[in-house]
Amino acid sequence: MNFVPKATAFFVLALIALQFVEPVLGSRKKRSNSEKLINLLGTQDLVTNLPGQPAVDFKHYAGYVTVNQTNGRALFYWFYEAATNPDAKPLVLWLNGGPGCSSVGYGATQEIGPFIVDTDGHGIRLNNYSWNKEANMLFLESPVGVGFSYSNTTSDYENLGDVFTANDAYTFLHKWFLKFPSYRTRTFYIAGESYAGKYVPELAEFIYDKNKDPSLHIDLKGILLGNPETSDAEDWRGLVDYAWSHAVISDETHKIIRESCDFDRNDTWSNKDCTLAVDEVLKQYKEIDIYSLYTSVCIGDTASSDDGSMQVMMKRTSTMMPRIMGGYDPCLDEYTKTFYNRPEVQKALHVSDGVRLKNWSICNNKIFDDWAYSKPSVLPIYKKLIAAGLRIWVYSGDTDGRVPVLSTRYSLSALGLPIIKAWSPWYHQKQVSGWFQEYEGLTFATFRGAGHAVPCFKPSNSLALFTSFLLGESLPSARR
Repeated sequence: MNFVPKATAFFVLALIALQFVEPVLGSRKKRSNSEKLINLLGTQDLVTNLPGQPAVDFKHYAGYVTVNQTNGRALFYWFYEAATNPDAKPLVLWLNGGPGCSSVGYGATQEIGPFIVDTDGHGIRLNNYSWNKEANMLFLESPVGVGFSYSNTTSDYENLGDVFTANDAYTFLHKWFLKFPSYRTRTFYIAGESYAGKYVPELAEFIYDKNKDPSLHIDLKGILLGNPETSDAEDWRGLVDYAWSHAVISDETHKIIRESCDFDRNDTWSNKDCTLAVDEVLKQYKEIDIYSLYTSVCIGDTASSDDGSMQVMMKRTSTMMPRIMGGYDPCLDEYTKTFYNRPEVQKALHVSDGVRLKNWSICNNKIFDDWAYSKPSVLPIYKKLIAAGLRIWVYSGDTDGRVPVLSTRYSLSALGLPIIKAWSPWYHQKQVSGWFQEYEGLTFATFRGAGHAVPCFKPSNSLALFTSFLLGESLPSARR
């Protein structure tokens, strides 16, 4: 528990009372002294005693935001102010996918946050390429059932799906702005990877539609998507073609799939030849890491080869395309699980008193199994957001077999956007980092030699791309 002086406490209590007579979002004006004081509401979530934390010059906050009082539904967040000059930098919300995987366990402490969990699970170290060098970073465990987020109403877990998740994330943002209202008029972006390829545009559309009410306005400027699930049919075509073109499956298996699988149909899996051939793809991927074709698999006491089969766990139904869980990695799971289940860590993050602990896991497989609704394609949302003038960037690690670069290229091709800058290399530290192409309303970039979670493989390069995205500048197209 973090305590504040009596005088400060008085102001906090007074301002808590004020929030109930003010609208969620006020007029768009210069940040006032009262707004700065209202930010004291967030001090109860200030993280001060995180075990093993290196010394830093920025503040960070963690805790819960209740999104449904009646059902007792609360989402856990971890917010890092920008490392320098946070008042002048944008706010970025990061989401991981699954569905059912933790943005805190992956994004915040494996990929782009300022602290990376050590491989023994007992400490953290500084990330020299943290994205909070360029922005204020907000990580959300969503929906309920992911990480520390929870509901006290059982039926909530039975209704989880894309729409449910977007609604709760939207409510979270407005409730979070009550804690930190100096950010409510801040330039805002949403970023994410894998199944968040659906979460991010769905939430962006929700915000765009609600912004018609000035009192609810969020200054959304754009979205950034990494190896994103986008269109089920194109994602599956790309997965199969990529496996074949990278010698994971035989010519014969590829031919059967091309002739017998119609990924545009809801009854794809009623064709036995198609089902057996796709099973062969997944069988071969169990032998390697589907998320990173050319790196070693995790083998050891903490993750047996049997556990590895979870990487290609697939759900088939007659009403929607099947999914392969995105984000699951048994090696990463073990040491993040160790860290987040430590009593002193949970106490520091304000999720427990350090005695009655929450059970944290990096992915909740039951959420994946029971997912009620998945939008087959978010390409119509892309078109809507492009027409609205939002900035949309998509990037792809080119050694990922889970949502491979081919899947993304097929999806973007289906948009039929005019090309304004032709396919060409982009550079980082005088080396080819990947290739990129600019369309009217969208930029697509690849990362050479990166797997599914690009920042894990190319931390410096990914920070460079993030910086260009925020500035709205083209990627460097010359060695310098």
